[in-house]
Amino acid sequence: MTCRFFVLGLLLSLSLSARAADRPNIVYIMADDLGWADVGYQGATFYETPHIDRLRASGMAFTSAYPGASNCMPTRACLMSGMYITRTQMWTPGGKAKGSKHAMKFLVPRNGDKKGDGVFPSKMVLDPSVTTVAEVLGGVGYETARLGKWHLGPDTQGFEWSDADGKGAGPDKKFYGNIDVAESLTDAAVKYIGDHKEKPFFLYLCHWDVHTPIRARKAVVAKYQKKLESKKWDRAWNPTYAAMIEAVDTSVGRVWQALKNHGLEGKTLLVFTSDNGGHSGATWCEPLKGAKGAFYEGGIRVPFCASWPGVIAPGSTCETPVTGVDLMPTAAELAEAKLPDGQPVDGQSYVFLLKGEKEREERSIFWHYPLYLSGAQYNKVVPVHGTELPYWRASPCSVIRRGDWKLIQFFESDTVELYNLKRDMGETNDLAKAEPERASALLTELKAWQKETKAVIPTTLNPDFDPDKVKSPKARAKRTKKS
Repeated sequence: MTCRFFVLGLLLSLSLSARAADRPNIVYIMADDLGWADVGYQGATFYETPHIDRLRASGMAFTSAYPGASNCMPTRACLMSGMYITRTQMWTPGGKAKGSKHAMKFLVPRNGDKKGDGVFPSKMVLDPSVTTVAEVLGGVGYETARLGKWHLGPDTQGFEWSDADGKGAGPDKKFYGNIDVAESLTDAAVKYIGDHKEKPFFLYLCHWDVHTPIRARKAVVAKYQKKLESKKWDRAWNPTYAAMIEAVDTSVGRVWQALKNHGLEGKTLLVFTSDNGGHSGATWCEPLKGAKGAFYEGGIRVPFCASWPGVIAPGSTCETPVTGVDLMPTAAELAEAKLPDGQPVDGQSYVFLLKGEKEREERSIFWHYPLYLSGAQYNKVVPVHGTELPYWRASPCSVIRRGDWKLIQFFESDTVELYNLKRDMGETNDLAKAEPERASALLTELKAWQKETKAVIPTTLNPDFDPDKVKSPKARAKRTKKS
């Protein structure tokens, strides 16, 4: 009996290997906090991204690419699960709202105040019962590896190899600000490609750069400092941040070259993107409004390009919106794998877009955020409720994009903003009053989605809400001293 089970298992394994042999490898490279405007092919002039630019030229650029959230942890949960944030309930790193309790109209889980705990779920770990992209692909014979930032808890959920620095640190350690980690991750990725060239694989390479603290190798920083001093620039670009971008760009070039060296370029979908918009303390996201953490375009629109010779036309562009939850169905289609049973998959495969086919049917994509996130510099894009005081980068809201149109629903004021992104990418002209029927239709669809996905919407009033204390110079001074 034991022998029979062994033979059956061996036959199943051989069947999976044979079945997977002709399917493409998937290499998904993601920078941390790299802004939409931070790469050369998007117009960056001070920052240098020659490898990413060549990758874009060899394949397709998606002009309306979005993560599932406006910051790192929930974005990664959406990517791995294929589910919107309303289902994972992973709203933000740390799980708590950040900002003055006096500026929050609603009672929500918030930093430094246990009264906010338990108001509604705010999770920091992806439930181990969730089926991930790695498990979907592993089930049909793919090798799977995750290198770099994970941010979803202790369970590696289907990845056969998980390593935070590529040097054996294991899955859980953090390497923010490490000036050598981009190289060590790339060394590991290059070796992995060579060691697994005979079988299809999914390599998920998530850089710690360009997340704060802003640190980089001195020689590269010196190069950009010299460039900054070489002429008068339009603004005070940060040479260290530029050097961090170069570290990511170099990684992309090395991984791409490794695929070429092993004859895998034509057998591999290679994707490069970022997890959210740029950090307002490190870069500028113009012409987009806002930055990391905001639900205006500066917080959620990201660079996204893909190369796959023989499948993706060189120099092609796709204007159809894609979003983070699309990774799972895309990977499943490429691998001819079955999507998980009993788990919603909110995304849509974009394989047909990679092949240059026209949009099949216009769909809507969504975001949701029931907490508060204080802003800084140009990222104070939402005022304290009932005032004109810019304070938040995000307050409780839901967002829908359908075609060229985007509607934001703000729960505190029960109001909406409507933008035509094709004509107004910078979201300067709110058309909610000029286009009431369109706004109403989008809001109706958004509310139906909230109901379907059981979105948490805060309603309990915060007894500490007091905008006067936020505006008070004394209160501001006290907060500054405390921080």
